[in-house]
Amino acid sequence: MPLLGVCGWPVAHSRSPAMHEAALAEVGLPDWRYLKLPLPPELFAETVRALPAAGFRGVNVTIPHKTAALALADAASDAAREIGAANTLVFERDGTIRAENTDAPGLLAALGERWDPARRRALVLGAGGAARAAVWALRRAGAADVAIWNRSPERAAALAAELGGRAVERPEQADIVVNCTSVGLAGVGGESISTFKALPLRADSLGAGSCVVDMVYRDGGTRLLEAARTRGADVVDGLEILVAQGAASFERWTGRTAPREAMRDAVGTIAST
Repeated sequence: MPLLGVCGWPVAHSRSPAMHEAALAEVGLPDWRYLKLPLPPELFAETVRALPAAGFRGVNVTIPHKTAALALADAASDAAREIGAANTLVFERDGTIRAENTDAPGLLAALGERWDPARRRALVLGAGGAARAAVWALRRAGAADVAIWNRSPERAAALAAELGGRAVERPEQADIVVNCTSVGLAGVGGESISTFKALPLRADSLGAGSCVVDMVYRDGGTRLLEAARTRGADVVDGLEILVAQGAASFERWTGRTAPREAMRDAVGTIAST
């Protein structure tokens, strides 16, 4: 039985299993399975290296393992190497572990033509693996300016030095705001790790004429998106990015065209129940 999975800590909140199980059934691979793999950082590398022998064809990688995933891989796509983080690992038949990053194209696909980053000002919150992908994608798409804020200023400065953009001490006004922190993430038991108030954003800065993206997803949307929507901003839910990046991962593992509508229906059904 071919296996796939998602590695993270925590990972209980993940919608990836439902999404990928629906996709596998849709394309005629009902014998494949997609599992949650809760891995603390100290067990990540050792466990992942053992997965191919257990029948795994690949895994998604989420917080906090995206830079570690790139480090353990034998080969990596140009995007993953340039970003410095991977959210997808492919286990080749010859034993090679290949790292990919589908977060970057997933973000741009979710923004769509309406919010094409070209010539726009962007603000990225965070400096982890998802933030690295966001900064890389926004700059590649021609954003006029990419400001980077992180609770640890030195990490924001290091990210800006590596990938471009500007580290800022406090969030600035922007056309596109992308939250790549874990604020709003549902932890064990579905409780939020922290709330919108933990972000240094004024609600009145999230108004009409801007787009707010939250990489985090939870039932009913996050408080950040709720505040932005109330003030007239366009919003992009983390579920849209999940579907976009998940489809790209699915195609790399299976060689089949991802059934995006089935994947979107699967995560949408869960969110509405």
